[in-house]
Amino acid sequence: MLTCHEIAEYFLARARIDEESGEAISNLKLQKLVYYAQGVFLALNDDPLFGEPIEAWTHGPVVAELYHRFKEHGSDAIPFNDEIDLEKYDTKTREVLDEVYQFFGQFSGWKLRNMTHEEPPWANARKTGTISHASMREYFKTIVETD
Repeated sequence: MLTCHEIAEYFLARARIDEESGEAISNLKLQKLVYYAQGVFLALNDDPLFGEPIEAWTHGPVVAELYHRFKEHGSDAIPFNDEIDLEKYDTKTREVLDEVYQFFGQFSGWKLRNMTHEEPPWANARKTGTISHASMREYFKTIVETD
């Protein structure tokens, strides 16, 4: 199993390679991409992509550990470290991450934030604080095409 940091690094690397994506990746946008990656992966594989919990914060789903790593950048673009080992991402994982980035990466961080506010995993977790894998799996199975 990968970590949330490895998922974040993958998205930051993709943004650097695909400069046509428009907006650079801020902490807000990165949080939502990581959330969507977890949800899609759960829907397709039933197992989580990474183990760190996703919390229901005011501005949507957040992996606290990841937030604190990048909070110094505020709403600015997060710089990318050129050293990434793509060998640690198997084909299935890369396909999911690429699909998530291709679809959700086109939106701004604020658009993604607003999208998550319309979805049950975040809305239902506002009382407990943590978005469960079960709620994400259940919701994302309704929106992801599975074979």
